[in-house]
Amino acid sequence: MMQLLDLFASEGSDENFQITFATTAAISERSADLKARSISIKNILLNDSSFDGFVKELNPDIVIFDRYISEEQFGWRISDNCPKALKILDTEDLHFLRKAREEAVKKGEDFTKAKLFTETAKRELASILRCDLSLIISEYEMELLQNTFAINSGILYYLPLFGEDSQAERVIPSFEERRNFLAIGNLLHAPNVDAVLQLKSFWPKIKKQLPAAELHIYGDYAPQQILELDNKQEGFRIMGWAEDVEKLMASYRLQLAPIRFGAGLKGKLLDAMSFGLPSITTEVGAEGLNGNLSFGGEIIFSNEEFINAAVQFYSGENLWKEAQQNGFDIIQTRFQKESFNSPFNKRIKFLLENLEQHRHKNFIGQILQHHSLQASKYMSKWIEAKNTLPQNASPVCYANSDEVREEYK
Repeated sequence: MMQLLDLFASEGSDENFQITFATTAAISERSADLKARSISIKNILLNDSSFDGFVKELNPDIVIFDRYISEEQFGWRISDNCPKALKILDTEDLHFLRKAREEAVKKGEDFTKAKLFTETAKRELASILRCDLSLIISEYEMELLQNTFAINSGILYYLPLFGEDSQAERVIPSFEERRNFLAIGNLLHAPNVDAVLQLKSFWPKIKKQLPAAELHIYGDYAPQQILELDNKQEGFRIMGWAEDVEKLMASYRLQLAPIRFGAGLKGKLLDAMSFGLPSITTEVGAEGLNGNLSFGGEIIFSNEEFINAAVQFYSGENLWKEAQQNGFDIIQTRFQKESFNSPFNKRIKFLLENLEQHRHKNFIGQILQHHSLQASKYMSKWIEAKNTLPQNASPVCYANSDEVREEYK
């Protein structure tokens, strides 16, 4: 999201955008300082018609939804009040893909056996179809949407996370200047919690071969089961919030990321390559990152391979240097902002100028915005329920996709 805000706010943009960031979240001490970027902030409410008045007065040319759940909540209100606004869905990653892989892993199955045709997939794909453009950050997910779900490429746009060219601008600490292993990630995120539990089981074998090394795990919102894993004697430390990711990654020798399920691009791996930190990860972890290039570390396929690779890269300077350079090459070749900024701006400008024709090519999306079938269904159920009430009763109805339930005042 910060990347998108920077793209629209950048001086090199083809348009002069005034940006309003509308959010249901409360401002906290760790919120980004958007006002310093001349971005207005508006607090909005869920399931509240006050949003209608706000957005109608604002009358935006472009609306970006932060993931499909935001589009479900506010998309229809945008269509009602600002029908000419270009609607963009920032998917972040495909949630249905991540959830399906998580379910497969919980069942002891390989992530490749994930069952993708789920209720979550229906919701997320419907959201993609209702929008004029959906931003996809992974090449794998671009292929999945087009080849498995037959989504028209005209409403998809590949816009990955950007890396930083650290070689050109920073002094990168050497192999000898770095110590210990790093693991990092928001610990409200299920894939990260699972990865920490995996590391706990791997660590004794790694520690036995590298007795002086420690593993430091960073991430906010750690659940109690993770906090209880902290053990100074074993060198397995739960460190909490990471204030400065760049400075942190520049001080460690190797990142460990045994990610068994997930989707999208893993920001921690992209950051690590930017800051000269090789990583040991899985096929899921590296998905969409290296393309045809050698990975900035090692991609493993078993627990034993992970343990062996961790020891080898931590101990072998030449192997480590080669991995570091591979990471730099990936960032420079595949994830430079300059490679994406101008084409993205051109695409946005084209859509703004040709929105009606673009929508005609995505008529299925227009159908999905027409709620007459569901409205007829629930109107029929409401009338049926109303006719069964005692004459003086007043119903309060709650409707979801499965049922209508009544409570009597």
